[in-house]
Amino acid sequence: MVAADLDVTLDLARSLLAEQHPDLADRRLRLVANGWDNVMLRLGDDLALRLPRRELGAQLMRNEHRVLPLLAPRLPVAVPEPVRTGEPSAALGYPWPWGVVRWADGVAAATVPADRRTPWAEHLARVLVALHRPAPADAPENAFRGIPVAERSASLEERIPLLPRRHHARARELWAEAVAAPAYDGVPVWLHGDPHPANLVADGDRLSAVIDFGDVTSGDPASDLGMAWLTFDAAGRERFRAVIDAEARDGRGWDAGMWRRAQGWAVLFTSICFAYPDTHPIMVGVGEHAVEQLFG
Repeated sequence: MVAADLDVTLDLARSLLAEQHPDLADRRLRLVANGWDNVMLRLGDDLALRLPRRELGAQLMRNEHRVLPLLAPRLPVAVPEPVRTGEPSAALGYPWPWGVVRWADGVAAATVPADRRTPWAEHLARVLVALHRPAPADAPENAFRGIPVAERSASLEERIPLLPRRHHARARELWAEAVAAPAYDGVPVWLHGDPHPANLVADGDRLSAVIDFGDVTSGDPASDLGMAWLTFDAAGRERFRAVIDAEARDGRGWDAGMWRRAQGWAVLFTSICFAYPDTHPIMVGVGEHAVEQLFG
């Protein structure tokens, strides 16, 4: 686990609520997730509390608070748009912004068998189609997403040893194909930044929410579309891609090299899944699934 800059406890969370949103302070609080950047607690039955645990997470939270109110109205799925915002508290020694969002029923899609994700493959594609619209010049910057594939070559080479050795050569081949693909020459579009299946909430046979927009940025949509190999099996990817390709035929700006670049991003994302097996075992499962989809 990436070390926390500050230990976010239940007592601290309740004290922040009492200080800034006292009408919510008596609700039950339950720890749900302690991630790289944020701690999430369920607040009563219908809300959730998200608090950064390190400075980088705080900047990502600021990005979400600025961008999600603009994006949420046009997205056909629930997202963690803040219903309340919290401020840093000198009295409590908490230095960052935080937020209260609506609770989304369901479970992380990464915990659901891949064939049970297929029914909502088209829904997720429509979410990304709605998201991938031209972004303004002041969209949050992200040095790791939406950029030309070749700029991540050193990162991939560093992480290839995390993949099973028998797949190293094929991983490099797919990456070379992605780098050689035509570069994205469209306008920068809004990107989620990290739409892997641990950031998707499934409720039965439906997609109930897309969460964690901390990496939101703009650029080449191929980096978002790389999630197709991490999320779906062949049947799900076919349904997902059909929606994206239909939009391309309608002239919405996708290009011939997009899927080759997206597959390269999938290789990189897959290698990252194996980086923290002890603290993020759910991502190891995502990576194992993607290995099968990419390399057979």
